[in-house]
Amino acid sequence: MGITIIGSGFAGIGMAIKLKAAGYHDFVVLEKAAELGGTWRDNTYPGCACDVPSHFYSYSFELNPGWTRMFSPREEIWAYLRRCVEKYDLEEHFRFGTEVTGLEYDDTANQWQVATGTGTTFRTNAVISGIGALHIPSYPEISGRELFGGPAFHSAEWDHSVDLTGKRVAVIGTGASAIQFIPKIAQQAASLHIFQRTAPWVQPKPDIPVPTRLRQALHLPGATRAFRNTIYWLLETRALGFALDPKLMKVHRVLAERHLANQIQDPALRARLTPDYTIGCKRILLSNDYYPTLTKPNVELITNGITEIRDHTIVAGPREVPVDVIIYGTGFKVVDALHEQRIIGRNGLKIQEAWRHGIEAYHGITTPGFPNLFFLLGPNTGSGHTSVIFMIEAQVRYIMSCLRLLSRTKAAAMDVTPEASRAYNDRLQERLERLVWSKGGCHSWYLDEHGKNRTLWPGFTFEYWAKTRKANPNAYELLKPSRDR
Repeated sequence: MGITIIGSGFAGIGMAIKLKAAGYHDFVVLEKAAELGGTWRDNTYPGCACDVPSHFYSYSFELNPGWTRMFSPREEIWAYLRRCVEKYDLEEHFRFGTEVTGLEYDDTANQWQVATGTGTTFRTNAVISGIGALHIPSYPEISGRELFGGPAFHSAEWDHSVDLTGKRVAVIGTGASAIQFIPKIAQQAASLHIFQRTAPWVQPKPDIPVPTRLRQALHLPGATRAFRNTIYWLLETRALGFALDPKLMKVHRVLAERHLANQIQDPALRARLTPDYTIGCKRILLSNDYYPTLTKPNVELITNGITEIRDHTIVAGPREVPVDVIIYGTGFKVVDALHEQRIIGRNGLKIQEAWRHGIEAYHGITTPGFPNLFFLLGPNTGSGHTSVIFMIEAQVRYIMSCLRLLSRTKAAAMDVTPEASRAYNDRLQERLERLVWSKGGCHSWYLDEHGKNRTLWPGFTFEYWAKTRKANPNAYELLKPSRDR
C-alpha cells in the first residue's frame, strides 16, 4: 500500500517510524522545506524553548536521558528529531522541497491524487497529514500595517539580518512566543515597547539545568521511563480544572497571582498585568524572566489598543510611539490551518463544504467523505495541560490499527460514517461548552468564529488514549477495490 505522509515534524516522523517498524516500506514523507523538523526548524527566535518538561516532550519509544535542561531549547529538540530519523533509517523516504498543493480522491480507483508545488502529481492509497497547527503565522488586522517603513516580521519568521542593537523596537502581542523572546531582545534594544491587548496568566517555569549526576542516573535501566511517568501523572493532575470544573482552576490562579506579586512591586503595573478572565481560558504561560523584564528602564508595557500603524510610528490611544522595528508575536492561524487546504474527497466533496459548520473529525483523525485520509493533531486533539507528543502517539497507533483493518478485510479504503462522526463530535462539543475555554470569559485561538472550541481535547489524555487504542470497524464504511465492484 502506497502511503503519503505530509510534514516532517514530530507527527510525521513518529508516523514514519511506526510504519517502518510494522513492515510498511512503500511510503514517502513530503516536506515543503529543505530540512526536517516542523515548528522546531522554523521557529528560530531568541529564547525559543519548549514549555513541557523535556523528558516528556519526546517519543515514549525513544527516550532521551541526556536532555541538558528540564525544558529544552529548540536546538536540542531539533537535534533529537534528526537523531530519530537517522536511527530509524528514514532518510530515503523524505522528499524535501515538496509542498503539497492539493489532494483529490479518485472514486473509481479508490486512490488519492497528490499535487505538489513542483507541478508533479502522483497517486497514493492513503494520506496522513502531519502538518500541525502552529505553522501559519497570524497577523493582526491593524490599519496601515503594510505602510510601516522599517523592518517588520513575525516571531515565527524571525529576520536575523535585522540588528536590534540600539533600536526602538515594538512587540505586538504577549503570547507564548513573545514572553520567551522579549527578555532576550530587551538586552539589545535601546527601547522596547510591548503592546498588550490581553494580559496572559503566567506561572513560574521550573527550568533548571539537569545536573550531570542526574543525567548519569537516568541512564540506569528503567530510570528515564520512571522519571517520564512521574512527569506524566503530575501534568495530568493539572487537567482537573480543565476537564472537570473551572472552579478547580483556583489553585492555578493562586500560583500565578503569587508569581506576579513576587516579581512586580508596582501596584499600577501589576494591575495591568492581571488578567480579567478565568485562568486556563487562554493558554497558561510559563516564565521566570518575563515579568522582571517589564520593570527595566528601557521597557514599557502599553495596554492602549493600537488604532493605526504609520511610516515609523504606532498609534495607540492618545499616543504616537516612534519605533524602528516591529515584531509580531501574534500566534498562528490554528483553526484555519486545515480549513485552508485544497482537499477534494468522494463525489467531489470539498473539505470546506464538509466543514461548513465548523472543523471537526472523528477522534480528530478521520472525516466523512475523505477515505484513507488521516489527520495527526487534527481538530480537538490539542492539550491545554500536557505534551502533544502523547496525543500524537495515540493517533499514530490508531492509524496503524486502521491500516491493519484494511489489510485484514482486503478493503481498498475506509470512510468514517457521518453517523459515527456526528455522534462523537456532538458529545465532544457538549463537554467543551461547560469547560473553562468556553466559560472562562475570554476569546482565544482555541475557538472558531462561532465560539466553538475546535482545538482542544476536553478530558484527561489517558481517556483519549483509551478511546483510540483500536479502530472500531462499525464506525467505518469499507470500500471494496474497483475490480470487486
